[in-house]
Amino acid sequence: MKIKELFKQKQPTISFEVFPPNKIYTLEKVYEVIDELSLLKPDFMSVTYGAGGSTRRNTVDIASKIKNINNIEALAHLTCIGATKKEIDEILKDLNKNNIENIMALRGDIPQECENKIGEFSHANDLIKYIKEYGDFSIGGAFYPEGHQETNDLLDLFNLKTKVDSGTDFLISQIFFENEKFYEFKEKLGKLNIKTPLIAGVMPITNGKQIRRITSMCGCSIPEKLKRILDRYEDNPIAMREAGIAYAMEQIIELISDDIAGIHIYTMNRVEASKKIMENIGNILRKRDENYGY
Repeated sequence: MKIKELFKQKQPTISFEVFPPNKIYTLEKVYEVIDELSLLKPDFMSVTYGAGGSTRRNTVDIASKIKNINNIEALAHLTCIGATKKEIDEILKDLNKNNIENIMALRGDIPQECENKIGEFSHANDLIKYIKEYGDFSIGGAFYPEGHQETNDLLDLFNLKTKVDSGTDFLISQIFFENEKFYEFKEKLGKLNIKTPLIAGVMPITNGKQIRRITSMCGCSIPEKLKRILDRYEDNPIAMREAGIAYAMEQIIELISDDIAGIHIYTMNRVEASKKIMENIGNILRKRDENYGY
């Protein structure tokens, strides 16, 4: 099923993101993570794409497992920086062959080895237009509640409007830790008459040092409330995990209460936090399903 159709059947959707193998997670370990997350019955699962397409084959294989073995709708990330049309054609052909109907279309970061080789796609909207011409995929795009690091607020909104006009069916946010940032951005989109479903990206904090590194890389701010939690529990892994999950839960429940289209949980391939979140919002999801006739 195309994700754009899911919003007609249920809101909010609940989804998870996993990433391909790396030095810590082998492909077999990633498959184990997917098997465990699938038991939580998310509405869809996304799988990220390595810089410069470095994990292309794994991304297609993992998405295929999610869709065809675990019977969960899959969203395959696809970045275009450094790619040729021929390479994108091959990926789209592979996705079609594996019955993958949903693509998260991204420009992607520019790896050092690609600094002088942008490829045939300069921006995400170029890729979105190309996918639309290629075949019948449901396409997601990214947005940044606190603005993209490489642009200013006005240019960021212009770029997002261009992505939407190019054929984006839904938008998933980068992580944020202060819901007010999300609401402020949503209000700006409303003034631009952007009505595309917005999915909030939430990351349960299980490692204080890691989250400081991630936020410094992506430009996401850490509100005072969260700073106090990090300062107090960062050196106590168990307490940090419990406090981080509780913080994410507070974010998620507030967002759901404000009629958001969906919640996308950045799992970092860690299952336990997602399990606890799904347990805690179980009654909320059951009420949602009753409202939609499930």
